[in-house]
Amino acid sequence: MSKNEVSHEGTILEITPEFTSVEIVAQSACAACHARGLCGVADEKQKIIMVPTDPYATYKAGDKVLVLLKKSMGMKAVWISYVIPLFILMILILSLSSVTVHEVYAGLAGIGGVALYYLVIYLFRDKLANDFVFYIKEK
Repeated sequence: MSKNEVSHEGTILEITPEFTSVEIVAQSACAACHARGLCGVADEKQKIIMVPTDPYATYKAGDKVLVLLKKSMGMKAVWISYVIPLFILMILILSLSSVTVHEVYAGLAGIGGVALYYLVIYLFRDKLANDFVFYIKEK
């Protein structure tokens, strides 16, 4: 694994000609903290990732593997999911408030703008799925 990759340990659940299903345990940033048991904020979630099947791979169900994604794709996901919606929200709220629109309407317009943005992202999910491709490496 290089510094340009984000990796998660996982277990192969199923292999089909198109996709390999890998179960990973996604941990929050504070999951490694020594006080996580007392805090109650740390969480772990099991997720199933669909990875395109490599026809030359010798994996089988139950094997432990690393699921990798380029770090640049992770940053792209952060921008799409968090940064751009924040900009939309702030621009709508601040611009509408500056032209003396009531705060309630400015807030509703901001929420509506972000909802519309996420609807567009949902409609283009297949195109985005082609950009975010995971791959498997033996552990």
